[in-house]
Amino acid sequence: MLEIPSCTRHGFRVQKAFILGAGLGTRLRPLTDHLPKPLVPLFHRPLAEWAMEACVAVGIGRFAVNTHHLPDAWRDFGVGHDVTLFHEPVLLETGGGLKNIATWMGEDSVLVHNGDIFSTLPLKKLIAAHEVSGLPVTLALRSEGLAKHVALDSSGTRVTDIRRQLGVAEGTHLFTGIYCVNPDFLKLIPVGEKISVIPSFLELAKSGQLGAIVLDDGVWLDLGDRESYLQAHRQSGLGPAIHPLATVDSGARVERSVIGPGAIVENGAVVRDSVVWPGGRVLANAVLDRCVVFAVAAAGGIFQDSDI
Repeated sequence: MLEIPSCTRHGFRVQKAFILGAGLGTRLRPLTDHLPKPLVPLFHRPLAEWAMEACVAVGIGRFAVNTHHLPDAWRDFGVGHDVTLFHEPVLLETGGGLKNIATWMGEDSVLVHNGDIFSTLPLKKLIAAHEVSGLPVTLALRSEGLAKHVALDSSGTRVTDIRRQLGVAEGTHLFTGIYCVNPDFLKLIPVGEKISVIPSFLELAKSGQLGAIVLDDGVWLDLGDRESYLQAHRQSGLGPAIHPLATVDSGARVERSVIGPGAIVENGAVVRDSVVWPGGRVLANAVLDRCVVFAVAAAGGIFQDSDI
């Protein structure tokens, strides 16, 4: 029988974050053939960098990142910050990956942040709720979204079921992929196994010890597929659409598109509803609609809904 961590232990402080960076990003291929999904740029910056910045803003100063696919791409991530990389030669999934950082975690609580999402959620509220509750885990949830798999009790602070796997209730809230966890929780995760974190969450839910807070303020975007990735670049306020270090010739037409630093859009090119990665090049004869251009080869010709 699994030992359920006690919920009476208080005093954990959340000063570390674990950014999940080891996923394969299959739904974003071929973009993720060139970069791990958390390093794919959103408004000129890697997704995981946005997550790190949000954590730094609430006082978190130490970071762990697990890697698997294209691990060398992480070499320069987080320059100027305290970042420890944990390479997984065999992908351990969300539970195994968390267990793998147990030594780094030590006696500290950790904020876990999926590397393939963008959010401006009020993380201070999540951390405060977690620290006050004394529970092993506190999930950040949303009231709206397509994947409402999490059921809550009447107080709205305890998870009672996930995907109805306990047969308790249908889901009413979306799990954001962000949560706080105490080191005691790791006792529920087997050593050296490739395993999701969900079975351990369910063990806590059975005993009423899986905490939650609903955070409907701010923006939350799951960038797991191509459509959501393009849609995210239509969000306002994330940065200049055309980076100051990009070159867009005066005769080029750029409409509702994002052009990264070092990118070149030649005279005569038409770029609509598209994203050009840093260093990408769009040739004069190009007409691009809903495309993503990465820095592999110059893009020329007529393309729609293509990754070039």
